[in-house]
Parts: sequence; C-alpha cells; structure tokens
Amino acid sequence: MKDLAPGDRPREKLLRHGAAALGDNELVALVLCSGSRRTGALAVANALLDARGGLHGLVRSTSDDLSRIGGIGPVKAAQILAALELGRRTLTRAPAARMQLRTPAEAAAYLLPAFGARSAEHFGVVLLDSRHRVLRTTLVAVGTLNATAVVPRDIFREAALGAAAAVIVFHNHPSGDPSPSPDDVELTRRLVAAGTLMGIDVVDHVILGDVGYCSFREMGRL
Repeated sequence: MKDLAPGDRPREKLLRHGAAALGDNELVALVLCSGSRRTGALAVANALLDARGGLHGLVRSTSDDLSRIGGIGPVKAAQILAALELGRRTLTRAPAARMQLRTPAEAAAYLLPAFGARSAEHFGVVLLDSRHRVLRTTLVAVGTLNATAVVPRDIFREAALGAAAAVIVFHNHPSGDPSPSPDDVELTRRLVAAGTLMGIDVVDHVILGDVGYCSFREMGRL
C-alpha cells in the first residue's frame, strides 16, 4: 500500500472519511495489516475475495481455506476470522440494557458498593438520560476526611459534556453517618437552582454512609 498516494491508502482514507467510504478489499487489507514479500496487502485482499467469492464466501471460510491464499498464513487467517466473528456478534447479540434508577433505593444500591465506606469524601454525579437510565458515573472531586470542595459548575460541566437530561449527585460521609449537614442542604439548594437554569433535572442528592444512605428526595427536600 506504500505505492498508493497517501490519500488513497486505506488507513488514511478511513481516518479521513470513515470506514463506510472503504471498499471490501480495502477493509480486508486493513485487517491483514501487511502483504507478502511479493505483493502488498491490497493485492492479497483482492486475491482472497476473488478466491472466496466475496465477503459472503469469506464468512463461511475456515482457517485452512484462508491459508491456501498466497500471502495468508495462520496469523493472518486468525486475524480475518476474529474480525468476522466480531462482526457476527454485533448482529446476534442485543446490546445490554442500561440500568434505570427509578427510586432513591435503587440509586443507593447502585452507588454504595463503589462509594460507601470510604476513608475520604468522594463527590460525584450519575448522568441520566430522559428515562433515568445511567449514561455514566463520574467522580467530580475527592476531598479529605471531613469535606470536599464542590461547586455547581463542576457538576453541570460533566452533565453538559455527557448530554445528560438529568443527574443524581452523590457523596459519602467518611464518618459512616449519612445524615446531611447544613452545608449539604445549602449545596443541594444551589444545585437544584442551577439545574433549573440549565434545563437539567437534579433527580436526587444521595449521601452514602458505611451501609446506609440518606436521600434528599425521600426526605421531601428536593
């Protein structure tokens, strides 16, 4: 493929225009990575597709079938079969459903194993879609034994970058007692106000203890 102009080389073409812009032979050449001593990867890919009757024949090929093609040994045959199997699995396996956090208890059960019973205070945010399914969970700050410095912009920067429709904010109390402090109450008030301005719903603020939790939503303070 070194003989090709830089803009026509499969790797550069994929990076510039996306995988859909490549022909079958170019995609196979990228899987092969290299050709043989006599010919390049693109020529080997063409020979392979011709011999196997195109992509549909390639899917039904065995390692022995592939190894009969000049320039393809056991390693390249394994690369091709692995790529084909990955493609097959994307068609036969449904994507796992994202977890949906509908209640404070579900949110606490999701968060406690990872963030409860910590020796320092961790403050984070669970990003949710419009159906309150988890997009991702992000730690915003890690503090000391008693406090973490967090401001609303830290939370909503993550929410905006993650295209979240709603958030659950959380932090742990290293003391093990999840009861909210006056600072927790004030921060929650500010977060709700900021969320209203941003159009991002603050579903809950969950404080985690060693094994228990406190939810502002459950307390009716959200």
